[in-house]
Amino acid sequence: MENSTDSTEHNKVICDCTGTTEGKVKQLIADGVDSLDVIADKTGATTGCGSCDILIEELLDT
Repeated sequence: MENSTDSTEHNKVICDCTGTTEGKVKQLIADGVDSLDVIADKTGATTGCGSCDILIEELLDT
């Protein structure tokens, strides 16, 4: 069972334009996605205003 902190992070929206959550991006990374472009293709994140680019890059670097 997830604790509330894990659940909060999982559901945290990191792309306001598309509603993409941190959990979705982390799952894609866990599934082997290692490119901002692929994450953008799969979620639409980074294709609007672009303010989430740095957040997703940080997740890719961890």
